[in-house]
Amino acid sequence: MRNLKITVITIFAVLLFFAASSKKKENIVARNAKVEKAGDGFIFTEGPAVAPDGRIYFTDQPNDRIHIWDEKGGISLYLEGTGRSNGLYFNEKEQLVTCADEKNQLGYFDENKKLNVIHEGFEGKHLNAPNDLWITPTGGIYFSDPYYHRKWWGDEHSEIQDTRGVYYLNLAGEITRVIDDFETPNGLIGTPDGKTLYVADIKAKKTWKYFIEADGSLSNKTFFAPNGSDGMTIDNEGNVYLTSGKVWVYNPKGELIKEIEYPERPANICFGGKKRNVLFVTARKGVYTLEMKVKGVD
Repeated sequence: MRNLKITVITIFAVLLFFAASSKKKENIVARNAKVEKAGDGFIFTEGPAVAPDGRIYFTDQPNDRIHIWDEKGGISLYLEGTGRSNGLYFNEKEQLVTCADEKNQLGYFDENKKLNVIHEGFEGKHLNAPNDLWITPTGGIYFSDPYYHRKWWGDEHSEIQDTRGVYYLNLAGEITRVIDDFETPNGLIGTPDGKTLYVADIKAKKTWKYFIEADGSLSNKTFFAPNGSDGMTIDNEGNVYLTSGKVWVYNPKGELIKEIEYPERPANICFGGKKRNVLFVTARKGVYTLEMKVKGVD
C-alpha cells in the first residue's frame, strides 16, 4: 500500500510538472490571441523595424520598397527606390538605418527620405551584401554579410570577401570583422543592456550567443539553439525569437518555450504597436501580427 501511495504521488508530481511546462509554453501569447494577416500582395517582405511611435517599417526588397504598418491605420507606402533595402533598424536619432545591398552599403534615410551612406567596403573590397543589423545602446552597429546573389547586380558583382562574416562598425567609423567561422551568418539581435549578442548561422541551422566586449569585439562563443534564423528579436523577459520555418521562442537559457505556426514561412520578426506588445512577422508575400503578453525592448 505504501509503494502504491508513493507511485500515485510520483505520477501526480509528474503530471503537475508537465502541466506547468505546458502552461509556461502558452503564457507569452495574449489570451485567445491568434495570428492575423495584416497585409499581402508583396513579393518578399523583410527587415521589420519598430519606430519610436510603435509603427513598423518593413521592406519588400524585390519591389525596392519600404512600407509602414500602423496598428490603427494599416499599411502604407513609405518609399519606393530604397537602394534595395533589406534589414532595417532605428538609431538613437530616430533615423532609419538600412542594409542597402544594391551597392552593398550601410546607410540611413534622412527627413527627406534620401539615402545617406554610413559605410561601404572592407579592406579595400566591397562587402558581399549587408543583410541584417542591430545597433547597440552606445550606437555601434553589428551587421551580417552573407552572400545571396541578386538579379539586380551586374555581372561584375561576385562574392568578393573571402568570408561570409559579421562586422562591427564603431562610432568613429572603424570597421572590424568579429565573426569569421560561420557558413552563412544572417539574423542577429542584442540584449538591451548591450552585453550579449545572438547570431544565427542559417545554413548550419544553429544560433550562438556571445559576450560583447567594451571595444565591440566578441568573446565566449556559446551554443544557444539548434535552429538558424533569417531574422530575430527579443522580448522584455529575455526570450529570443527565431524564424526558421516557423517562429521558435527560446528563453535566455536556450530552452525552447514556444513554437508559433504561420500560413507562410516567416522571414523576419519584431515587436511593435504603441505598447510594443504586437509580434509582427514578415513572411514572404504577407505580413502577420499576434498580440502578446510579453513586450519588445529597445
